Amino acid sequence: MGRRSLPRIPTGPAAPSPGRELARGLADNARDMLYPLLVVARGLRSLATTGRHGWGRMPRERRGPTLLLVASCLAIVALVPYGPTLGTAALLAAGAWAGRDRGGARGAAAEPGEAESGRLQALYEALVPYFSAPQDPRPLYAPGGDWRQAFEEYAFDGLGRLTALRLRYPGYFTDGEEGARARIEQLLHVKAGRGPEYRFDWDEAANRLALGVLPVLPTDVWAQRFVTAPGETVLGFTDPSAVLRTVPVTAGEETYDAPPVVWRTGPRSTEPHLLALGQPSSGVTTLLRSVVLQALLHGEVVVVDGGGAGEYACLEGREGVLAVESSLPGALAVLEWASHETERRLLAAGRARREGRALPADVRRPLWIVVDRPGALSHLAARDGRPDPQDLLAVPLRHGRTAQVTVAVGEQLEGVGRLAEAVLAHTRARAVLGAVASEQVTAVLGAPSHTTPADHVPPGRGYARVGTGPVHRLQVPATPDPYDEETGDAQRQAVLALLPRPVAASPTG
Repeated sequence: MGRRSLPRIPTGPAAPSPGRELARGLADNARDMLYPLLVVARGLRSLATTGRHGWGRMPRERRGPTLLLVASCLAIVALVPYGPTLGTAALLAAGAWAGRDRGGARGAAAEPGEAESGRLQALYEALVPYFSAPQDPRPLYAPGGDWRQAFEEYAFDGLGRLTALRLRYPGYFTDGEEGARARIEQLLHVKAGRGPEYRFDWDEAANRLALGVLPVLPTDVWAQRFVTAPGETVLGFTDPSAVLRTVPVTAGEETYDAPPVVWRTGPRSTEPHLLALGQPSSGVTTLLRSVVLQALLHGEVVVVDGGGAGEYACLEGREGVLAVESSLPGALAVLEWASHETERRLLAAGRARREGRALPADVRRPLWIVVDRPGALSHLAARDGRPDPQDLLAVPLRHGRTAQVTVAVGEQLEGVGRLAEAVLAHTRARAVLGAVASEQVTAVLGAPSHTTPADHVPPGRGYARVGTGPVHRLQVPATPDPYDEETGDAQRQAVLALLPRPVAASPTG
């Protein structure tokens, strides 16, 4: 009978050591038992660091009275019955509160890894030229300084990328100037990483700046009926923290609440006209097509397609669609009629108000004038010596709110110089789509976005602003041309389901 070999004991670095396992178990047990004391110690160290920094920044003439006040408080606590006991308990409670776990955003007392600390120190050194002044006796930012005195909170993801940061800056920094803030935001964007989108929140009163990574906006919302009131149009969807309202949307087989960017039109609207700009293939036509489908639910629409590519052919012959024109003669005829119709509605509304009557039904029904790429038509009109079609938009733009007429204009960014002055002056509800720079966002919307632009964006992605409101990130619901061969079947059926029924042909004979 052969001898049965015994199992081999593993050796090498991966071999478990009984002594090492015992020591590791004892260390884990001790850490669990002493965790409250560690939290309190970490909090007390954080409070001591904060007090030391505050003492260093305190003017010399205030240090004496402060010491006298602290000594008086300690004497009172010592003389009060149970004062030392209560004071010690209060100090321990404060330390426990300061040393608590904040759910991933580490405070200044937590020690990061070597790589993380190096990135934070490099970021601190990059901010020194912007947040320091030669006349500052105790600068918060100084060459060779410690980042811990300026960075209050920070967080990294699993790949070591910065995902959150809260920093202090000196009070003399000109945070009220957009140029100064833009330089800081650009620097943080470069140093933190160009991959994700970041949002910057400035707290001017407390001299704090918070940086956070923005989630990716969903692109799976297609054209559909949105729960809105008459006169409300959903331009797209934005971040949940940016708006106070949500609407139910369907994405595939899932239904959830999404935060919309709502544009309000009508006689009580502050910004009754829209201008959408963007790079080629950025989704400007998709946005206008989505607006048209929503407008047809309560009003009538005329469409002028300056591009002439047949992007609005699906609307021809539908109820509520008065005209779809792409040629220069047809566009001139339609816009001239729209100008006269605006004047007629304006006169009828004024007459009804003077006589104390309700507005006529044909005046109350909204009329939408949608013009895509008017610059191309203006170029053709100038070449042929014909009137500029954009001049015919002056009356609807100027008196459209009273006459229940809304104008929506779409143009490419390189064609902004061909837009008429009336179009630029009266369209203060705006959207800019595509991979655009921060300077372009500010130039189009009149205010910075306070978010970093992404390098690669899907169609329909951009920013929107209504009047003097905040700038929102925007993702337009997918509304492709259903007659395009490259459109998926599901999106094609979604758009076709929203189209009004065809107009019945009139009998002949």
